[in-house]
Amino acid sequence: MGLGIAALPLTFVAHVLAVVASVLVVVWVVNFRGGLSFDSPNKSLIFNIHPVLMLIGFIVHGGEAIISYKALPLKKEVKKLIHLVFHAIATIAGIVGIYAAFKYHNESGIANLYSLHSWFGIAALFLYAHQWLYGFVVFFYPGGSPAIRRGSFPWHSLFGLFVFVLAIGTASLGFLEKLTFLENGGLDKYGSEAILVNITAIVTVLFGVFVVFSAIADAPPPPATDDYQPI
Repeated sequence: MGLGIAALPLTFVAHVLAVVASVLVVVWVVNFRGGLSFDSPNKSLIFNIHPVLMLIGFIVHGGEAIISYKALPLKKEVKKLIHLVFHAIATIAGIVGIYAAFKYHNESGIANLYSLHSWFGIAALFLYAHQWLYGFVVFFYPGGSPAIRRGSFPWHSLFGLFVFVLAIGTASLGFLEKLTFLENGGLDKYGSEAILVNITAIVTVLFGVFVVFSAIADAPPPPATDDYQPI
């Protein structure tokens, strides 16, 4: 599957967008929301862990894992390991990030799982974890037969993109939901914080777009090997 264009330039754009989105979400929670903490009398600091881990840990690492095969001029075995490890980091970050949201809700007397954002979030993490586990068993250890790997690969790739797109959509809903709550609480709708949150969401969506484009674009040629044979 390819677009007829090289993936490598698209991955460069994705890397830049990943850095920008990560910086923006940290600036938001630190400069505007007071920082983050797992244990604080200010329960909002507990919540602040959620967007940081879900964006930087879950979405950025997940996206970088997806494009690792297209962005790195390394041997296939090395790229496979990077792909596996980055997805594992994303899964763990997603679990901790969702735990932080539940902890904030429980300690603040707020109901859980009442919004579309929360439903999609749980679904995305559940599917992501199962996708990682399936990939680990079939493609890494103990590894499926060649026929199983060949048959699974296109579905594994397609389903992985679906879950990633679901995560991007869920993040967009999350930014919208949080900003709506803040504005209903008196935040200036055209103030610097509201603009920052909206820009962060836009950059996150653009990152997702370039990850998907990179994934379906043409991979760079494999690194040259020393095929010298003595005569």
